[in-house]
Amino acid sequence: MEIQHRIPSIDEYLHLRKIAGLSEMSQEGAAKGLPLSLFAVVLEEQGEAIGMGRVVGDGGLFFHVTDIAVHPDHQGKGYGKAIMGEIRDYLQQHMPPRAMATLFADVPADRLYAQFGFEYAAPASLGMWLRQSS
Repeated sequence: MEIQHRIPSIDEYLHLRKIAGLSEMSQEGAAKGLPLSLFAVVLEEQGEAIGMGRVVGDGGLFFHVTDIAVHPDHQGKGYGKAIMGEIRDYLQQHMPPRAMATLFADVPADRLYAQFGFEYAAPASLGMWLRQSS
């Protein structure tokens, strides 16, 4: 397994989200959004993307961790931890004082994120979203 600090291609991104069970995104959205990533990591094995994660945001006040995905054939090998380790290193080096990093955690992935210092915001704050329909 090789760790690369690069943005996944549109095809890699859409494929990994789908196969890992994340909600599907549009090719148009991926083409627009991926180049705006603050940081991205891709795990490769034999030239194939098998995992990814990204950080998006304004780069000063707010950072959002997203798209943590590992191909099901490669889950349970610590690859999610490897992705989060790279992301945590990036955040520690680039977040100014008082900046905030957020993420939406699916269960049981919340246990992984807790290992990297992420805490539940509830009850003080609750995550909310507005999704564009297809």
